[in-house]
Amino acid sequence: MVNVTSTMLPLGTPLPDFTLPDPDGVDHGTADVGDAPGVLVAFVCNHCPYVKHIAADFGPLAKQWQDAGLAILAVNANDASSYPDDSPDRMREFAAANGWTFPYLVDESQAVALDYRAACTPDFFLFDRDRRLAYRGRLDASRPNSGVPVTGDELGEAIDAVLAGRPVTGEQRPSMGCNIKWKPGNAPEWFTG
Repeated sequence: MVNVTSTMLPLGTPLPDFTLPDPDGVDHGTADVGDAPGVLVAFVCNHCPYVKHIAADFGPLAKQWQDAGLAILAVNANDASSYPDDSPDRMREFAAANGWTFPYLVDESQAVALDYRAACTPDFFLFDRDRRLAYRGRLDASRPNSGVPVTGDELGEAIDAVLAGRPVTGEQRPSMGCNIKWKPGNAPEWFTG
């Protein structure tokens, strides 16, 4: 496991479009978000301790945000052939166990992770009504074994601003987690593992 931080994609970056299948083979993507006032793309997986640490709390937080109008798409870009815990069958189980009500998608080619310059799991990208990047980075200050509770406050404040049509203010701190498990030959220049 290599612990890495977000690449902090430049604010204002347009939403990279994608369509990916869920574990049942049903396609979902950015074309499905309609006129939602904001779009959250979360790079997550099943086996990473950082994701496991937030997963049960992220479910109800995400549900609240969805109920307020936010569109959420979660993407697993890990190489499941090398990390079978991240296979589609396990994704289905993991999402259900944690109450995830948003599409959890398989980035088999890893092209979407590359388009977003995703580096770690979890890694969050929030786009505003104009589909411009308004926030990227961490959920909150909690980490495994930190004793700090998972609140979602940092991402939540950004979501509140986006849903209200206000600019996101305050410092944006990079997420930290396990590196995305790149397939041989796919590791980007920003991966230093």
